[in-house]
Amino acid sequence: MVETAETITAMRILVVEDEPRLQRNLAKALREEGYAVDAASDGGDGIFKAETYDYDAIVLDVMLPKLDGWEILERLRKTKQTPVLMLTARDAPSDRVRGLDTGADDYLIKPFDLPELLARVRALIRRSANKTTNNIEIGDVSLDTRTRSVTRNGNPVTLTAREFAILEYLVLHRGEVISRTELFEHLFDENDDTLSNLLDVHIFSIRKKLGAEIIATRRGQGYCVEK
Repeated sequence: MVETAETITAMRILVVEDEPRLQRNLAKALREEGYAVDAASDGGDGIFKAETYDYDAIVLDVMLPKLDGWEILERLRKTKQTPVLMLTARDAPSDRVRGLDTGADDYLIKPFDLPELLARVRALIRRSANKTTNNIEIGDVSLDTRTRSVTRNGNPVTLTAREFAILEYLVLHRGEVISRTELFEHLFDENDDTLSNLLDVHIFSIRKKLGAEIIATRRGQGYCVEK
């Protein structure tokens, strides 16, 4: 099993919710799942962060100060296709239709169960990466993004949370060269004030555990899990 002492992941989520307790609970639950989480308490801050940073998913409340969720989504879709899960206490079919037509990827009615929200976020991220299951195969290596576990030739391999985070992000962007800067941006949220300078050490460790060929280095460009 993957170590859980570190709460670092390759996935960065934005939560836009103006109710303080719900925002804290959502951020806490997502961080416990291993996501890096940024938060916004009003529509103005929400659209600024959504347009400025590259998130893997956004959890977006509809009723917000300054700009509501509809306006945020409409503006965001002019420039980005970030997966969006909308939250609302309004359960009329017309509201759900409006959200989906505006560009929402999923829709959840309040009150909701946290396990369902977490499952929906995982599904959005899988779909955006063109993955339909939690299991990803790379040669003799298998990743389970739900349990955050890794096997090689069917045998469990222990990765640290940061090692799993790096590998997961590279695998979900298989065939693409990912720069060091992009990896850093997805490993840390806005509450982190330092960036690790040990990326090469983590890459070396992953290769030692899973085989040198699993991650290719593109000198001067970054890293890649090849197709």
